[in-house]
Amino acid sequence: MSAITLKNIVKEYGDGYAAVNDVSLDIADGEFVILVGPSGCGKSTLLRMIVGLEDITDGELRIDDELVNDKAPRDRDLAMVFQNYALYPHLTVYENIAFPLRLTKGAFSHEEIDRRVRSASTILELDEHLDRKPANLSGGQRQRVAMGRAIVREARAFLFDEPLSNLDAKLRGQMRTEIARIQRTLGTTTVYVTHDQTEALTLGDRVAVLRKGVLQQVASPRALYEQPVNLFVAGFIGSPPMNFLPGTVGDQAVSTPFGDIPLTDDLRSKVGDRGIVIVGIRPDSFHDVDDAEAPEGAVTVEAEIDVTEWLGSELYAYVPFESHDDVAAKLEELDRDLDGEGMRTQLVVSLDAMSTLADGDRATLWYDPTGVHLFDPESGDNLTRDPERADTLDEQGAKARKRAIERARAKAEKGEAEVAVPSAG
Repeated sequence: MSAITLKNIVKEYGDGYAAVNDVSLDIADGEFVILVGPSGCGKSTLLRMIVGLEDITDGELRIDDELVNDKAPRDRDLAMVFQNYALYPHLTVYENIAFPLRLTKGAFSHEEIDRRVRSASTILELDEHLDRKPANLSGGQRQRVAMGRAIVREARAFLFDEPLSNLDAKLRGQMRTEIARIQRTLGTTTVYVTHDQTEALTLGDRVAVLRKGVLQQVASPRALYEQPVNLFVAGFIGSPPMNFLPGTVGDQAVSTPFGDIPLTDDLRSKVGDRGIVIVGIRPDSFHDVDDAEAPEGAVTVEAEIDVTEWLGSELYAYVPFESHDDVAAKLEELDRDLDGEGMRTQLVVSLDAMSTLADGDRATLWYDPTGVHLFDPESGDNLTRDPERADTLDEQGAKARKRAIERARAKAEKGEAEVAVPSAG
């Protein structure tokens, strides 16, 4: 295991395009860090620079405080798992997993190779498939073989480049669980690239969000969700994404198309002399008064439901609205950055699955105004972000991860002990 440190990393191509621009990131020994962002944000380029497949234009890359900018990939002792598996079709599962060890030409004995392969196959539940060829495996099994090839190397760190993007939704969910379990058990430093925020929020100890090659925020998944640093992070993290509404600042309240938010002294100090703000409200912040009575202080609004989507566990309701000219351009720019389609502005509401709302219904909704975010319409900065709360969430995430790793290792050690000392009978 190893710590990885990126200091002011830059990747600039011959035409002057900066794919990665001044990224600094400290990845602790044994930490699971996710690099996430829309297409073209530089996350895969950054990963390839770490492993040595891309040259670094400027900045320093250190592994365990050793400068590795000019080291060849084979000398960095990092194991990479690719999107397309990169398996050899003519080799069995056993030989595919053993391949990186055989490349060392005598560095490992036959017994040591066999031990490592079988240990990895047991972790990945591939024991019964060792004699099969990749063509006879499912997509999830192929990805586990690719992971096995990384595990046997006992490398300083694992690097994953969108490893689940070729799998269907069900398999992606299963493989997310497997990857989390294996990483907790092995405790190997892991850097994982994805454009899928579900993977980012469920897998990572911390998540690094990139936009056009620039690092926007690094935080625990919960801190990213609850305390985004700017409009871009708030719009990218969360599914469905955060709703952005135009807000007109008055003497007593911030007026939006869906109710007025009381302007407390604290909120007024954060808004300053701005006349217009962008109001961010998570879809799950809304409630139907027919399902839950609005508490004192809640903002209540009448809404005409355009379309509903029932997903079994929840119901999404969509309510179109007209955006303010002063914020429309900023939201259109954000939509492009998030790979959106520039479609109509609409409020997305996430309600209880038992809700009986249907297309065309008129509903009374409510939300807690203390949970909204206010953003500067020019810079996109989150005016209401609470740094102390964000730090607390990060600390809670780190403690929870530590407990999970301890439990996973204890379980693995118990399993090994039971195999070593079989019960009598």
